[in-house]
Amino acid sequence: MDDSSPAARLARQIAFILEVDKLKEIFRQTINTQSRRAENDAEHSWHLCLCVIVLAEHANSPSLDVLRVLQMVIVHDLVEIDAGDTFAYDTAAMAGQHEREARAADRIFGLLPPDQSLRFRALWDEFEAKQTAESRFATAVDRFQPMLLNCRTEGSAWQRHGVTQDRVLARNHHIAEGCAELWVYAERMVQEAVDAGHLPPAPRA
Repeated sequence: MDDSSPAARLARQIAFILEVDKLKEIFRQTINTQSRRAENDAEHSWHLCLCVIVLAEHANSPSLDVLRVLQMVIVHDLVEIDAGDTFAYDTAAMAGQHEREARAADRIFGLLPPDQSLRFRALWDEFEAKQTAESRFATAVDRFQPMLLNCRTEGSAWQRHGVTQDRVLARNHHIAEGCAELWVYAERMVQEAVDAGHLPPAPRA
């Protein structure tokens, strides 16, 4: 089959669509608020998209390209099909995260026809670089969503891994770069988790 034919293009697109169905089987450290089972990456991506649509009016940039933010948040976790979910507070695993995910991006996006492969990879690279208003807002929402779930599940993942208040704030302060108003809310939410005994306070010096 001619690789440039419509049939070949469709075949590559369908192969990609089938491959990314595996995202439903990648489980995260956060748990869902009702069933209390582990959230999977596909659920996370769907929730992020809704968060972007609902919260876009609070972004630091008044001229935010919301569609581009949505495109970033829907594709950026696809690499975890190969690389797995890296827990944000696992410093050893975080050390090689970008390299593992970049290799995964090459393979997974490479399943698509060349023009779509380049476009998806550019979206992933933009999210990783965090240099545009859209990528900073995408990052803000991506950091906020697991914090919200942790706060509404009695600090489940934080308690399970011995995470303390100072580490949560240090890990997530970049939220302010994309949405200062959301960071104010997040700081208050974290303090409420500490006050409720769901998140250990920062160790005293």
